[in-house]
Amino acid sequence: MRLAEEQGSPHDIKGYTHQDFSDAGEISVFISKMDVMFLEWLMKVSGGYLDGRNMAATFNMLRANDLLWNYVVHNYLLGQEPPSFDLLYWNNDGTRVPGKVHSFLLREFFLDNKLKEPGGVEVKGVAIDLGKITTPTYVVTADRDHIVPWRGAFLVRQLQGGPVRFVLSGGGHIAGVISPPTKNRGYLINEDEKQDPEAWLAGATKHEGSWWADWTPWLEERSGEQIAPPAVAGNEAFEPITDAPGIYVLEK
Repeated sequence: MRLAEEQGSPHDIKGYTHQDFSDAGEISVFISKMDVMFLEWLMKVSGGYLDGRNMAATFNMLRANDLLWNYVVHNYLLGQEPPSFDLLYWNNDGTRVPGKVHSFLLREFFLDNKLKEPGGVEVKGVAIDLGKITTPTYVVTADRDHIVPWRGAFLVRQLQGGPVRFVLSGGGHIAGVISPPTKNRGYLINEDEKQDPEAWLAGATKHEGSWWADWTPWLEERSGEQIAPPAVAGNEAFEPITDAPGIYVLEK
């Protein structure tokens, strides 16, 4: 593996996130002022964080037929062993979210939708204005994403000050990004600047394979020559703890 040496203006790559939360999708069913107050109480009595199992259960309920009832029928009722599926192993790697972080996200972004407003959100006294982002941005979304609906993510084109290349991949929240060409999930691109997601979709062109094939030349145009990766990670202040890939991936 070799790394691209960055040159000129830095560039940004986004996948599966909102900047304007006015269309946050079905997750909005679980986010109200009362729900947030309950979660804040739950995180407080649980030690200051949201257990990853609670987060996973919420997202599983958004796709109950696939992620809940499918296993009830095939595993519990029919006694079938679930097939090996690498993406599900990744999906089962839950994360504990610090209480202050989760509360800030739910209140500032989901409930009040302040991120889209210039200066609406402040971090350590610094106001955030998405319009000041002028670097080229590559935005990847997925047509069956149940967590970040692509039409909601599409609104980033109206908020950032720089050029945005918007790509709609086939697949769901995970498979849409982890989409090697061999899977041939396909992707949609519309070179015309459309500010309405439905107009963009109507004029988009379907491409076979993977969005990776579009992203690679986009990235190469904004990068310098490839260089070898550093032989040793870390520095004098932060010495490596162990060799790659680390001990976390070996835990069972």
